[in-house]
Amino acid sequence: MDLHLTGKVVIVTGGGSGIGAGITEVLAAEGAVPVIFGRTAPDAGWLSRTGAEFVQVELSDDDACRTAVQGVRDRHPGIYGLVNNAGANDGVGLDRGPGAFRDSLDQNLVHYYTMVHLLADDLRRSRGAIVNIGSKTALTGQGGTSAYIAAKAAILGLTREWAVEFLPDLVRVNAIVVAEVMTPLYRRWLNTLPDPAAAEAEITERIPLGKRMTTADEIADTCAFLLSDRSSHTTGQWIFPDGGYTHLDRRIG
Repeated sequence: MDLHLTGKVVIVTGGGSGIGAGITEVLAAEGAVPVIFGRTAPDAGWLSRTGAEFVQVELSDDDACRTAVQGVRDRHPGIYGLVNNAGANDGVGLDRGPGAFRDSLDQNLVHYYTMVHLLADDLRRSRGAIVNIGSKTALTGQGGTSAYIAAKAAILGLTREWAVEFLPDLVRVNAIVVAEVMTPLYRRWLNTLPDPAAAEAEITERIPLGKRMTTADEIADTCAFLLSDRSSHTTGQWIFPDGGYTHLDRRIG
């Protein structure tokens, strides 16, 4: 299926690693022009193979984001899409206090707003699309990670709010709610547990469809579809490519 993304510029925050890298690769394969915003440059060979651009930027710095966006405008005639993806579960719980909570929101939430604010007119001109990457923890809770859950819950609310705000402009806004995906960051978390292999087996056993984790490519394919005009009447939605993990929580079989 041709997703009609050829030549379209899509900014992907945190697009050089984990789920973000999968999104960058799929967009590149579809002929889009992915522009990665992030702190650390990906491997040069990988960048060359994908044809993606990289812009080094601290996303919690509003002025740095503004400069980075203007640089993309200077290089390209238009910006079609935005994937708000950057962030990490930093374990800021009730014990850490308000200062750490606010800092975590800067790293995991505020730049989602900043990027949409800066790109609003570009997206209106292109009648483009936004995809926000969320987390099932916003709906299930996790324990010990108040700030991350607050950020991810807000992202789901903002997806609905921005979908309404952009309705007159025909800009679509959707969210992907990520559950269990084996990324390097997820692997590092597993390795902090007493028995990583047993923990992984317990998690996968609870995933209804196939008893396996979702792949980064499956998240990326969903993202590319939501960005494309093949999903031209889809907006304000939370999409769950998670093998039924979030909603099929009763005993099955």
